[in-house]
Amino acid sequence: MIPNILSIAGSDPSGGAGIQADIKAISANGGYAMSVITALTAQNTQGVRAVYLPPVDFIVEQANAVFDDISTDAVKIGMLVNADITRAITTILIERAATTPVVVDPVMIAKGGASLLDPSGVDSLITQLIPQATLLTPNLPEAAFLLGCAPAQTETEMEIQATALRTMGANSVLLKGGHLDGQFSHDCLATADGIDWLQAPRILTRNTHGTGCTLAATIATNLGHGQSPALACTNAKRYIHATIEQAHQLKVGSGHGPVHHFTESHSCH
Repeated sequence: MIPNILSIAGSDPSGGAGIQADIKAISANGGYAMSVITALTAQNTQGVRAVYLPPVDFIVEQANAVFDDISTDAVKIGMLVNADITRAITTILIERAATTPVVVDPVMIAKGGASLLDPSGVDSLITQLIPQATLLTPNLPEAAFLLGCAPAQTETEMEIQATALRTMGANSVLLKGGHLDGQFSHDCLATADGIDWLQAPRILTRNTHGTGCTLAATIATNLGHGQSPALACTNAKRYIHATIEQAHQLKVGSGHGPVHHFTESHSCH
């Protein structure tokens, strides 16, 4: 059966991140993609120029339209911008998707440095949304921001921070180590069963726009297929590595280019 996967995130007109990346990743991994758009951005591979927010009531209406009609097998949460949107989405999840797997990608800062979540939104993320998460997928700067500490510099520090993030209420945490130096890209998965490490050779490239969105959407799709969090993350890691490895086939923009979502190497379902 093809799972129905709902992405709740911002729109990227350049197609590399946000809703557009999520739809591509969900489709490439055997899911039916649906979307609730929380923000309209004016951005490209060089950065974010402007952000326009639909009224919160309209965001809620988008979500209710989906839940009223379509069975949803997993939800991916991305850009939420502020506390009002974060609280509204949290309420929807509690009321409409209490037993549905939820992957939260804590989108706070764009690759170009633009802030994508205001301080009150961060508070709501920590106190309200993260406790609803089946899986939280921060990178090292995001994890440090959430914990109020310096970014992890070693694998031991990554284990400590991933475990600490679980105390915020998420069932599992995938702490992405892409910001560390080294020959390999290590991600730390903290679950109720302990710590697992996901590894892949590091690829030296500027084509990394939307990698966080793509990974989280792929994990949500894998969970929708019925995979365990550990297997969903392992398969998603394999898929995102292939999309980065093949990104050189695309000629998109002059900044941080997108990954190649429809590479021939797909994760296992």
